[in-house]
Amino acid sequence: MGLDDITRRIRAAESAAGRAPGSVTLIAVSKLQPSERVAGVLAAGHTVFGENYVQEAQAKWPAWTAAHPGVSVHMIGPLQSNKARAAVQLFDAIHTLDRVTLARKLAAQMAEQGRHPQLFVQVNTGDEPQKAGILADELPGFLALCAELSLSPEGLMCIPPDGEDPAPHFTLLRDLARDHGLPGLSMGMSADFETAIAHGATHVRVGSAIFGARNAQGT
Repeated sequence: MGLDDITRRIRAAESAAGRAPGSVTLIAVSKLQPSERVAGVLAAGHTVFGENYVQEAQAKWPAWTAAHPGVSVHMIGPLQSNKARAAVQLFDAIHTLDRVTLARKLAAQMAEQGRHPQLFVQVNTGDEPQKAGILADELPGFLALCAELSLSPEGLMCIPPDGEDPAPHFTLLRDLARDHGLPGLSMGMSADFETAIAHGATHVRVGSAIFGARNAQGT
């Protein structure tokens, strides 16, 4: 596999779903990948990358984004509230807005810095107690709080439970986004991104299938 193969599969899934070519954004998940692999994908012209760890992203992306205008970096991993300042400075999108304390921290930092990364609210579609995310029935209240804080999420994100059919979770996320007038759907990873596209995904997150296996600590 590789970037070209994943891109072809995304375009085929768009076509099969009756969607316009290019309607799905591929986030190349570069966490814990060797620099030479990321540099190769950058050289191929890809412009959207995903990271899980603020400290790792701080160490590598400022130089790369300076050298490659137009590249955007998305935060797709859990975000600690004490990393909100750095996250607003560094990322063009944050896909893991998942709790009230983080919303307050991000609102304060966005007001202070004058930067406004795209925001996606992470929804815990499986009601899993060990997983981050807003429960579906708590989403209206959370979005109301975001509005009070002058935050304007552009979409929703989910990670379906391991071992379950992801389709019902993608359907739930799509319906929630529609009901709240949110255009963005960040859902689908290497194993299920074509299913996610069939259910309306606007952003899919693919890592190893593009770059190869990660370093041991990232597996």
